[in-house]
Amino acid sequence: MPVKVRIPTPLMKLTNNQAEISAEGETIADILNNLESQFAGIKERICEENGAPRRFINIYLNEEDIRFLEGEKTQIKDGDEISIIPAIAGGAR
Repeated sequence: MPVKVRIPTPLMKLTNNQAEISAEGETIADILNNLESQFAGIKERICEENGAPRRFINIYLNEEDIRFLEGEKTQIKDGDEISIIPAIAGGAR
């Protein structure tokens, strides 16, 4: 079941400058593995060595943060949309 994955600008160099790509899997972990099979090196930018998303990377499934669902074990269904969003910090005093 393919789902749409939105890729942030800093990672688009790994996806041949594609902002949206299609990936398949039953869980977020499967989707991340599928992304890695399509675009070598992308998973190490998103995940820790144990496969969990890095703490400064936010992953949303249909606008819901997966941290408040089942993390990388969150189930995916046909037509879902996943957004990968790096955290932004900083500001003016």
